[in-house]
Amino acid sequence: MALLAKAPKGTHDILPSEVRKWQYVEDTAMDLAEIYGFQEIRTPNFEDINLFVRSVGDTSDVVQKEMYEFEDKGGRHLALKPEGTAGAVRACLENGLLNETLPVRVCYNGRNYRYERPQSGRYREFNQFGVEMFGSAEPSADAEIIDLMNSILEHLQIDEYHLEINSIGCPQCRKAYHKALEEYYAAHKNELCKTCLDRLEKNPMRLLDCKEENCQKLAENAPKTLDYLCDECKSHFEKLQKYLDAMNIKYAVNPKIVRGLDYYTKTVFEFVCDKIGAQGTICGGGRYDGLVEQLGGKPTPAIGFAIGLERLIMLMESCNAEFPAPPECEIYIAAMGEKALDTAILLTHDLRKRTFFAQTDTVGRSVKAQMKYADKIGAKYTLVLGDEEIEKGSAILKNMATGETSEISIGQDFVDDFYDTLVRDEERDHRFGHDDDDDECDCGYCHHEH
Repeated sequence: MALLAKAPKGTHDILPSEVRKWQYVEDTAMDLAEIYGFQEIRTPNFEDINLFVRSVGDTSDVVQKEMYEFEDKGGRHLALKPEGTAGAVRACLENGLLNETLPVRVCYNGRNYRYERPQSGRYREFNQFGVEMFGSAEPSADAEIIDLMNSILEHLQIDEYHLEINSIGCPQCRKAYHKALEEYYAAHKNELCKTCLDRLEKNPMRLLDCKEENCQKLAENAPKTLDYLCDECKSHFEKLQKYLDAMNIKYAVNPKIVRGLDYYTKTVFEFVCDKIGAQGTICGGGRYDGLVEQLGGKPTPAIGFAIGLERLIMLMESCNAEFPAPPECEIYIAAMGEKALDTAILLTHDLRKRTFFAQTDTVGRSVKAQMKYADKIGAKYTLVLGDEEIEKGSAILKNMATGETSEISIGQDFVDDFYDTLVRDEERDHRFGHDDDDDECDCGYCHHEH
C-alpha cells in the first residue's frame, strides 16, 4: 500500500541513528556559549509578520521571496520565523531584559523556515544555533562573538574553514556609499534582474547580495564599502582586526560580504568552508546597532551570529570529526515463562532506577530469539531466568564479549552485585590493556608510579 503522505519538500526527518550527532553538536555549542556568559532563550516559531518586515527588511530576499506567511483564525497576519535575531530582540524588549545590567547575552537553538530551493544541507525547515549580545558598541564585543564561533568549530574538530570579515559602516557613512552604488548601477540598469531594479531605488546594497549570475558579475566591480567608511567605523574595524590578531584567529578581509538582512551595521563576518559545495558559508553574523530602537526600544548596540546545524553536521562528517558513540545496553535479562518474566521486569525496573541501560523481553520471543536479540543490540551482559533460577534465587551472568560466566544473586542485592561486576571488569580491562612499563600511561591502574 502506498504511503498516505511523505515529508513536505524541503524538510527532513532526523532519525534515531542521527539524533545523537545533533545532541552532541547542540550541547557543545550551548556549553561553550555558557562559558562566554550566554543564557538560553526560547521564542515562538511564528511571530507577527511586521516584526520580520521591519527588522529583516522589505527589500531582502527573505521578505520578498522566502517567508512563510499566513492569516490565523483571528485575522492576525503571522509568519513562521525565517531567522532568530528578530524574535530574540522582541522577546528581550517585551520582557524587560534590556533593562538589566548590560551587556545582555542570549543564545538559542531552534527551527526556522524559508521558502527557497532546497540544496545540499539547505532546507525550507532548518535548524540554527545563534547568539546575540546587547549593550556593547565596542569592537571587543565583535571579537568575543567571533572567538566563540571559532571555538565551537575547533571543539567540533572542523578543519579547513576560514573567517572572512568586512565592515558595511553605519547609517551616516553609508549614505555616501549608497550614492556611489546608485551611480554605478545606473549605467547597468538594462543588465539587472527585475528584483534588483526595484532594489536600486529602495536599498542599493541588496544588489550586492543577489544570487542571479549576471547581477553577481556586476557586483564584482561595484564600489567597496571599505572605501566609504567614516573615521569612527574605520577605527572600529581596525580595532577588531587588532583583537583577532591578538587571539591568533586568522581571517581575510572580504569587501564583498554585506549579508542578506537589512539590519546589519559595521562589522559583518562569515565562516566559510569549501568542503560542502559552492555556497560554503557555514556561519554568518554581524553588528546590528539600530535594530533594538527600530523595534521600539532604546538605542542599544548589538551583535550576534547564527549557524545552520544541517550544514554544520554535514561539514563535520566530511572532516571525519568524531561523534560520541551511542549508549550500549549493559544487560539483557531473558525470561522463560510468566513467573520469570515478572521477575525480569522487576529487575530491569530496579536497574533503570539506578541509571543502568537494561532491557528485557516485551514482544513474547522465545529464549533463543531473546538471546539473538541481545546479541544484535550489543548487550554487554545477559542473564537467563527460568523456574529453576527463580527458586534458587540466583542466575548465571554472562559477559557477551569474553564468554565468561559468574553466578549472581537475583534478590535484593542484585543491582549492587551487578554494579560491582561492571566495575571489576572495567578495572581489569584497563589494567591488562596497558604495558606496566609504559611511562606515558596515566590510567591509575598500572603498577608503576606516575
